[in-house]
Amino acid sequence: MDPKIRLIPFKVIKQVEKVNEVPKGVEMIQAPKIWDQTKGEGIMVAVLDTGCDTTHPDLKERIVGGRNFTDDDDGNPEVYKDYNGHGTHVAGTIAAVQSNTGVVGVAPEADLLIIKVLDRNGSGEYKWIINGINYAIEQKANIISMSLGGPKDIPELHEAIQKAVNHNILVVCAAGNSGDGDESTPEYDYPGAYNEVISVGSIDLERRSSDFSNCNNEIDLVAPGEEILSTYLNGTYATLSGTSMSAPHVSGALALITVLANTSFERNLTEVELYAQLIKRTVPLGNSPKLEGNGLVYLTVMDHLTELFDQQFIAKLLVS
Repeated sequence: MDPKIRLIPFKVIKQVEKVNEVPKGVEMIQAPKIWDQTKGEGIMVAVLDTGCDTTHPDLKERIVGGRNFTDDDDGNPEVYKDYNGHGTHVAGTIAAVQSNTGVVGVAPEADLLIIKVLDRNGSGEYKWIINGINYAIEQKANIISMSLGGPKDIPELHEAIQKAVNHNILVVCAAGNSGDGDESTPEYDYPGAYNEVISVGSIDLERRSSDFSNCNNEIDLVAPGEEILSTYLNGTYATLSGTSMSAPHVSGALALITVLANTSFERNLTEVELYAQLIKRTVPLGNSPKLEGNGLVYLTVMDHLTELFDQQFIAKLLVS
């Protein structure tokens, strides 16, 4: 088994001390319009990444626990501090709290389980990832979010993901940033290319496909991944780009969808059923499915369809 896996490459655009806004990516997927129904309360999202700034004012209330599986801090399992920034940024996109300052995540009342599987350099052993997935299963996480990957298909990693899915856990992965903008030349990064995961590609804030986003026949959907503002190290904020930023938008969206769907059906839906509920909330953008899968996650699309159907039905009644 290849000993190393790395962060999906990402680009730091800028870092700032203070902000007070709803990030554009959160708005683009229509999350704020769902918050009067749910903010993701009771849903646990396991973030497998570089750890987290657990004292960040936008995150500390949402963190319910964590574990370190890396060699950082002498391998102390109780210290899952982020020395890189990537994990803190991802966590903020998922569930930064709604307050009068800072940013807000897609699901601002979801719980965050911080599982550190990549070290301060953004590198990790496959056994760390596998152990992290198993820990998420043990802790009964609802969703696993992974913005990491490598070019090799590792059977043990695949088996761990299959185990998680069999435990009704939704596994969300960044598709990867090896893209060349050409849909005829596929690029595969794992675990994002496994069929069992929800593979997320990137678009920019103008809804154009990102040139760096991997293209292949396992892409499920896309989300904003360019110039994404979120939490960062030492209580600050940063704007980053990459499919690493796209995946947590979908993880947060699934926290909202899980509450909505379980409430509507009055039972806990299975992983397969929740995936179907997610895909129902996508809008095609006109690109090849190899670039965008089913399209952009858009949480209010069903409301728009219902309104359109009602208008057409009323129009027919008036004509008759």
